[in-house]
Amino acid sequence: MPITVQFAAGPDLWPAYRAPLAEAFAEAGLDVEMAEKIAPEQVDYIVFAPGGTISDFAPYTRCKAVLNLWAGVEKIVGLPGLTMPLCRMVDPALTEGMVEYVVGNVLRHHLGLDTHVLNQDGIWRHNLIPPVARERKVTMLGLGALGAACGQALAALNFPVTGWSRTPKEVPGLTCLSGPEGLARALTGAEIVVLLLPLTAETTNLIDAGRLALLAPGAALINPGRGPLIDDAALLAALDAGRLGHATLDVFRTEPLPPEHPFWAHPRVTVTPHIAADTRPASASRVIAENIRRGEAGVPFLHRVDRARGY
Repeated sequence: MPITVQFAAGPDLWPAYRAPLAEAFAEAGLDVEMAEKIAPEQVDYIVFAPGGTISDFAPYTRCKAVLNLWAGVEKIVGLPGLTMPLCRMVDPALTEGMVEYVVGNVLRHHLGLDTHVLNQDGIWRHNLIPPVARERKVTMLGLGALGAACGQALAALNFPVTGWSRTPKEVPGLTCLSGPEGLARALTGAEIVVLLLPLTAETTNLIDAGRLALLAPGAALINPGRGPLIDDAALLAALDAGRLGHATLDVFRTEPLPPEHPFWAHPRVTVTPHIAADTRPASASRVIAENIRRGEAGVPFLHRVDRARGY
């Protein structure tokens, strides 16, 4: 009998994923029957995204795994009936996109490009020469797949990168710290900080007034991770006081970011509309197919979520 897969990531994504998923299943040698609507008791796997077409997983008594299309799972882990394995998306193309976004913005702030790009006014500012990368302290908060890849890409450009995670990790090329004391050490004197942490109860408002005060004067903050990692009021206060030089923000508590939000008009804030990295259907479909192959073979799933940690 064919493996039954329900695509429950929403009708907007179905046209983009239908053909790539079918191709990936064929490449993996899987006999799959896939549809947007299948009787719950007949579903073997669910391809899901927050805001999709399932709000209660209890009827899916045969389901072997829920395969998320997003890297983040904070909007899924608490849904009713979600007792089967949940796997987050680690998409090679998504990782590439995130590395490019982070490296581009770190270099932008490191080189002070805004001064020249935004001031084509006839003034020759030859005195504004940046240091070399090895003299610029960068801190990466979050050492998962995305954070580790971004940190290593920056280290390859000679930036001294300090990485921080909740629990100890080792990432070649990075100085790795963990725990509350490690967080304070990682932030103290940091000139560019990148946030790529999962959103949990422990990381909500992690970047508050006290931790912003640890950064080097004029530091830049780049957040392509999750909006609520930052205390917005504390961030605006630090920017207004000049303690923080700039914030480049790709994620927000409310999306789309309301037009009246002060981030839009603030001269020291760059808003990008959640474009740092996105799941690409072709490569993500191969990840989905591999996890279904693993489920059918009885071997561990890739990127399975630890519900106790929330990621």
